[in-house]
Amino acid sequence: MLRIGIDATAIPHRERVGAGNYIFDLVRALARADAENEYFVFAKPVHIDEWRIEQANFHFIPGGSHARPLRLLWEQTALARLCRQYRIDVLHSPHYTAPVFCRSRSVVTFCDTIFFSHPELHTLSKRLFFRQMMKLAARRASAIITISASTARDVAHLFEGTLPPEKVRVTTLAASSHFRLLNDAAGVERICRKHNLLAGQFILYVGALEPRKNVPTLLHAYRALVDRGFQQRLAIVGRRGWMFKDIFTTAKTLKLEGRVIFTGYVPDEELPYLYNGARVFAYPSLYEGFGLPVLEAMACGAPVVTSNASSMPEIVGEAGLLVDPHDRRQLTEAIERLIVDDDLHHALREQGVRRAADFSWEKTARETLKAYSAACEGRL
Repeated sequence: MLRIGIDATAIPHRERVGAGNYIFDLVRALARADAENEYFVFAKPVHIDEWRIEQANFHFIPGGSHARPLRLLWEQTALARLCRQYRIDVLHSPHYTAPVFCRSRSVVTFCDTIFFSHPELHTLSKRLFFRQMMKLAARRASAIITISASTARDVAHLFEGTLPPEKVRVTTLAASSHFRLLNDAAGVERICRKHNLLAGQFILYVGALEPRKNVPTLLHAYRALVDRGFQQRLAIVGRRGWMFKDIFTTAKTLKLEGRVIFTGYVPDEELPYLYNGARVFAYPSLYEGFGLPVLEAMACGAPVVTSNASSMPEIVGEAGLLVDPHDRRQLTEAIERLIVDDDLHHALREQGVRRAADFSWEKTARETLKAYSAACEGRL
């Protein structure tokens, strides 16, 4: 039996997306999959209450901070002490960084390598901190988990010579169970109307507003569709991240006020209704470690147009349309095809649902458990 620690303090206090969803769903999946090992989950109290996991082998310890600098300080000081106190065999740090001075075996998840591959898409402070901490984690960790084969290749190339390839393990993600086809047309209509949208008559984007998501290119593609006479609105769903002002400037410059709906963050209980109501899901991201919104959209039956870059092709397979994220014309034409071609729309809707079913949190939990065991048994 292993004593496994999981640092879940990187989950945001509010508006959980991306890596926060990964950590939250991973803990739930491990609870379903493993009744043998002992777990010590370090998390903010609000998330401990939200999990509602009551198993004898799961223990929740309040920790971290709502402020990122203080949380990282807690990680490097208090977390190492707690690992000694609870005699943790292996500590999983699922968000790039891990305590440097910790005696437990270390498993670290690199969700992507964006701080190295696309540094211009992040603030200077993030670039400096995360690049240094990822280098330290790569040297010290007993195992590195990546969430896609694409990211595994990026990590192997980036740390070639310092990180043995056998230490890198791929554990893909999955859409949460509430992302599915809904047999609730009235509910879909209601949630769409709440956001000034007509079910089946809008293009949807879901993701944080930040540079790598490439939203200005989507706005230009949408402007071209409007100029061709299309009446569908564009819904931009997601919280403001960083360096987002160019998105709103572009929308204003292109005179898209009233046509583009910026909803802000939409809670998880509403989001499946928007996916189900979208005619097209467009996600022209420049770089993704996994691209969870693409999988969520497919699970809900929304035909997908996304980038042919990084991890997106391995997620979508042949169940969506792939385009060069730098090519506005390709993006425009792919979206147009899914608006006008009912046969293609129907085919990709069915293929997307089947493709999304190939990914499961049960599989993610099993592969993560293998990484814990191998790290402790020295088989890496």
